[in-house]
Amino acid sequence: MGKAKKGWMLLIASMLAIFLLAGCNSESSGSSGGTSKGKGDKIVVGFSQIGAESGWRTAETDSIKKTLGNDPQFELKFSDAQQKQENQIKALRSFIAQKVDLIALAPVVESGWETVLKEAKNAGIPVILLDRGIKVKDESLYTSFIGSDFITEGENAAKELINLMGKDSKVNIVELQGTVGASAANDRMAGFAKEIKANANYKIIKSQTGDFTRTKGKEVMEAFLKSDGDNIDAVYAHNDDMALGAIQAIEEYGLKPGKDIKVVSVDGIKDIFEAVIAGKSNIIVECNPLLGPQLAQAAKDLKAGKEIERWIKTDEDVFVGKDAAEEALSSRQY
Repeated sequence: MGKAKKGWMLLIASMLAIFLLAGCNSESSGSSGGTSKGKGDKIVVGFSQIGAESGWRTAETDSIKKTLGNDPQFELKFSDAQQKQENQIKALRSFIAQKVDLIALAPVVESGWETVLKEAKNAGIPVILLDRGIKVKDESLYTSFIGSDFITEGENAAKELINLMGKDSKVNIVELQGTVGASAANDRMAGFAKEIKANANYKIIKSQTGDFTRTKGKEVMEAFLKSDGDNIDAVYAHNDDMALGAIQAIEEYGLKPGKDIKVVSVDGIKDIFEAVIAGKSNIIVECNPLLGPQLAQAAKDLKAGKEIERWIKTDEDVFVGKDAAEEALSSRQY
C-alpha cells in the first residue's frame, strides 16, 4: 500500500506541474489586437521604407528611427525595400508573422497591395501609410495616411512659376516625373498640368520619369536639352534630387540654370536651398519628410483605443527666390 500511495502522489504532483505550466504559457502569449508576444507594454512598429533614393527619403527614415528609437514606449522593426514592391510585400508578411502592433508603409507604387493588406487586416494589425497613397477597392485595409497633398504641391509649383515668369510670357516647360505609378508622381503631375492648361501661353513640351534620383534626373534632362535645348524655358522636377541633376545637365550644356532655364522643384532639402541662394534654382515647394512625431502619436492613440484622423496632413510652405531660401536654410533639418 505504501508503494501505491507513493505512486499516486507522484502522479498528482506531475499533473499539477503540467497545469501550472499551461497556465503560465497562456498568460505570456495572451495578447489583444495583434500585439507582439513577450514584448510587454512596448508598441512594436514594423516600418517598410521604399529605399534611400533621395535626401528627402533619408530624412524621413531618420525622423522615424530617431523618434521611435528614442522613445522607450516603442520597438521599431525596419525594412529597406530598395525601391522594389516585392521587397515591401515580403517585409509586410514578415511583420505580420512577428505579430507587430502596427505596420507603417511608405508604398513604392499605388497598386498591388490588396492581398497583403487583407492579411494584415485579418491578423488585426492596423496599417498607416506614410507620404504616398495607394489605390484599393476596400479602403478599410489601411487605417490612416500621414503626409502631404501632392496635387496641391503640383498646383503651387505651377502657380509660382507663372507668377515668376509672367502670365503673358510664352513658356515651354519640360517635366521630370517621379517613379512611374507612385502617388507622389501621379498627383504632382496632375496638379501642375491642371494649372498649366488654364494658361494658353504655357506648354509642357516634354515629360519623362527621372525616377526621383539625381543621376536619372541629369540623364533625362540631357536628353531634353539635346532634342529641345533652344526651346526650353523652365524645368519642373517632382523632387529636388532630379532638379539638382537637371541643374548639372544645364550647366554642362552651356546654359545658366535659374536664369536661362528656370527651375522649380518639390521637397525642400538643404541642397536645393543652397542652389536657390546661388541663383541656380528658383522655386521650392516644400514636402515635409519629418513624419516621426506624427507616426508616434498616431501609434500611441491607436494603442489607447482612440480613433485617429483618416488623413493626418503635414504643415508645408513654398519658397521663392534667394531671400526666402536664405531665411529658411538655417532651420532646415534635412
